[in-house]
Amino acid sequence: MINKSNLSETQAMFEQWWRRENAQRPMMQVRAWLAEPTAKFNVPENYTAEQHHSDIDIIMPRFLNEIHSMEFRCEAVPNLNINFGPGSLAAYMGSEPRFEYDTVWYTECIKCVENYQNLQFDPENYWFKRHFALAAEAKRRSNDQFYVCMPDIVENIDIIAAMRGPEDMCFDLFDSPEHVKRLIDSADDIYFEYFDRFRDLLKIGDSMMYTAFDVLGEGKVAKVQCDFAALISPEHFCEFIVPSLTKQCNQLDHSIFHLDGKECIRHLDAIMGIESLQALQWTPNPGMPDGGNEYWHEQVYDKAKEAGKAMHVFIRDGGFDDWVKTADKFVRRYGCKGTYLLFPPMSMAEAMKLEEIALEKWHA
Repeated sequence: MINKSNLSETQAMFEQWWRRENAQRPMMQVRAWLAEPTAKFNVPENYTAEQHHSDIDIIMPRFLNEIHSMEFRCEAVPNLNINFGPGSLAAYMGSEPRFEYDTVWYTECIKCVENYQNLQFDPENYWFKRHFALAAEAKRRSNDQFYVCMPDIVENIDIIAAMRGPEDMCFDLFDSPEHVKRLIDSADDIYFEYFDRFRDLLKIGDSMMYTAFDVLGEGKVAKVQCDFAALISPEHFCEFIVPSLTKQCNQLDHSIFHLDGKECIRHLDAIMGIESLQALQWTPNPGMPDGGNEYWHEQVYDKAKEAGKAMHVFIRDGGFDDWVKTADKFVRRYGCKGTYLLFPPMSMAEAMKLEEIALEKWHA
């Protein structure tokens, strides 16, 4: 692998983390800047937003310049995301993607949930074929020197809301609940039709997968979510969303829930009650303390710990000393087992110091 020397140890560490058995230190994503890049590539200029997300000849040199400029230490792994935005399943179902340089949006295409037919797997859909071809070419060019990440196709009501529009979807929960549930069920049914095809293409060795939020595991592995939860009550979340998430997690070997924004914290008890869900990833609102800050300990992580879930923790605010202090408070409260700390890129000296601290202080 490019600038990665401990791959087998990393794979083993992830399996320990899923089981909350990593006792020697927390799992950590540590990326250290090199004094000089190990290679340089020319990136084309003046490309469109659509090309930014979909043209392999633009994506690849940009990515290679990044991974050749750093060393991937601890559990950091060079990996390429080839997303058509978060929620490309909506495009496979009839939405037209609207590309922007920093994200992708999906046009609304459901006029009425009562009259809209169940979602159907369509292997001939233009956007699916194009996305799959991009993933295949990325995998071919990787030559096992980096992982190609499972696309973030997204699931359940998030896809239906993208196709319908969030505001109309909220009214539909009251006006046509049986049709909303019908469409969610159909989204659940087709999710793994697409998931399995990408997994078969991108799997590592016989059975491993690398997926969203820098997560690696054996078998079927996925980040699951429900960002639409920010708009609904706990009662509606339990009625419409929990059955779908439970069904999805039951079909996965490893699953991690992406909790996005403080408005979704009110659903945390219900999420943590999903027995087959193994881990939690928390993303605060922009402008709020980062995911590892002690501000979130009682609100978020105490509940995850009590439920026996592994925890995925982004630490971003401040500089190196602040990262260490935040991590130290977290590990002192929750321990290293089931803890995955992700840090911004840092200098090589800082990376070595961080690893020394982790081995000396952050162990079971």
